[in-house]
Amino acid sequence: MAIDNIDRSILKLLQTNALVTLKDISKQVNLSLSPTHDRVKRLENEGYIQQYVALLDRKKLELGLVVHCQVTLDKQTKSHFSEFEKTIAQFPEIISCSLVSGSFDYYLKLVTKDVETYNQFYQEKLAVLPMVAHINSLFVMDEIKVTTALPL
Repeated sequence: MAIDNIDRSILKLLQTNALVTLKDISKQVNLSLSPTHDRVKRLENEGYIQQYVALLDRKKLELGLVVHCQVTLDKQTKSHFSEFEKTIAQFPEIISCSLVSGSFDYYLKLVTKDVETYNQFYQEKLAVLPMVAHINSLFVMDEIKVTTALPL
């Protein structure tokens, strides 16, 4: 089922604050409580809302370094892709992994405490993967815009 402007407004509110109450949502979208509740439940059931999470301050958790890695596999075969993806999913340092087109195969985003910690991860976990041919690491100097909110 398609979503309408009221659904979009509800989604915008929840993206800003997942703890917003149904009462506050209903007031802001100009609906009574029951239809607002029904809409939120429908948006959940239809997969528009996948989950509710807390966004953490990585620096306070001593994860001050963000690194983007461009990874090229030695062979672009289904089995190498599958094996790489299965292995990468096990590394908590990697917070995003995308299969991309272009001059490399995967684009990773990861967080670590510092350069030394990244170097250890690189040498002991990433570079030792047998299907990996090349890794280009980009160290983030400053994050200008970071958001989880989708443009609705």
